[in-house]
Amino acid sequence: MDWRERSLCRYEAPDLFFPIGTHDRGPALLQTDEAKAVCRRCPVMGRCLDWALESGPVEGVWGATTEAERRALRRRAARMTGTRTMSAA
Repeated sequence: MDWRERSLCRYEAPDLFFPIGTHDRGPALLQTDEAKAVCRRCPVMGRCLDWALESGPVEGVWGATTEAERRALRRRAARMTGTRTMSAA
């Protein structure tokens, strides 16, 4: 069974996960928070986040993260990988 078939977002309006506007203020912030609340209850949140991180820049809320939050996670992971590579040398 594909992880998406077990996702809770299937039962929500898709627009909820694609707020229009800045995700850190106003109505878009409220919508983002509501979408993340659905994600946090979802049994496949981790797999969803993995997919979004592996897929590159993906718009919307996936795995309880925004696109900006996933960019930060990727940068952090790249720094950690670089640190490990340098310490192994």
